[in-house]
Amino acid sequence: MAPIVLVTGGSGLVGQGIRWQVEENKNTPQDATFVFLSSKDADLRNLESTRACFQKHKPTHVIHLAAMVGGLFKNMKYKVEMMTENMIINQNVLQCAHEVGVDRCVSMTSTCVFPDKIAYPITEDQIHDGAPHSSNEGYAYAKRMAEVLSRMYNAQHNRSYLTVIPTNVFGPYDNYSIEDGHVAPGLMHKCYKAKQTGEALPIWGTGKPLRQFIFSRDLAELVIWACLSYEGKESLMLSPDETDEISIADLAYTIADCMDFPRNKLAFDTSKSDGQYKKTVTNARLRGLRPDYSFTPFKEAMQISTDWFQSNYETCRK
Repeated sequence: MAPIVLVTGGSGLVGQGIRWQVEENKNTPQDATFVFLSSKDADLRNLESTRACFQKHKPTHVIHLAAMVGGLFKNMKYKVEMMTENMIINQNVLQCAHEVGVDRCVSMTSTCVFPDKIAYPITEDQIHDGAPHSSNEGYAYAKRMAEVLSRMYNAQHNRSYLTVIPTNVFGPYDNYSIEDGHVAPGLMHKCYKAKQTGEALPIWGTGKPLRQFIFSRDLAELVIWACLSYEGKESLMLSPDETDEISIADLAYTIADCMDFPRNKLAFDTSKSDGQYKKTVTNARLRGLRPDYSFTPFKEAMQISTDWFQSNYETCRK
């Protein structure tokens, strides 16, 4: 029987990346059928709604992307909701997956779940070695529990559930909110507005901090592989290599170049905090399994992303 892969959060950044791999790149291992869910199809915070959806589609595999997410302000203001709603979503999805006989469930977490004080480079096994940063602890602890609950299903029911941990994701269908989005899409939106007004593009800090970025379509390809081909149950860090770290300044210059915005109009506000200098992770476990995997070059991926944003500015999330 060909796999039926249910993708929760199917309308979001990574879900759309998976849809692109399946529909445009024809990346459908084992002739799998993919079913993409959005919040319109089921309220994953409600057990009966989740159960009805799983019973309707009868998946053999699950890629679990759905989550309550937000930027720094939302994480700090709504700590209770960020923790409880994400825990409920994760519990309902894994429970219903188990009930319909799903043996493989891949849940997505985030590098923000790792301890605030940690040795670099970060490995998958350091997830529970200390408290996460207080600014997003509700979300982080909920995502940590997804990793724990996956292991509990494996131990008690001999399932094959695991978590994958991407670094900073960017690509088409992102959330381009300046106030509540992540750094790359937020800079794209700022750059778009600066082009319209002719003003400088303000960037907080010196631009020196380093981050690892992964293109959503690369991440999607690796998640499909983790679901349908990878046979292990250990968590996987999904990230380009440590040598591919990008400074915030280089990120801003690349976005400006891709959007035909003059570099000399980037204004770094050094009175603002830089935040954490680096959050380097190692993808050694992934490289041990996929030594020849080739990530899309950063400039090429950013050109695709900025072109999509500008073409879909009126309708994209912002």
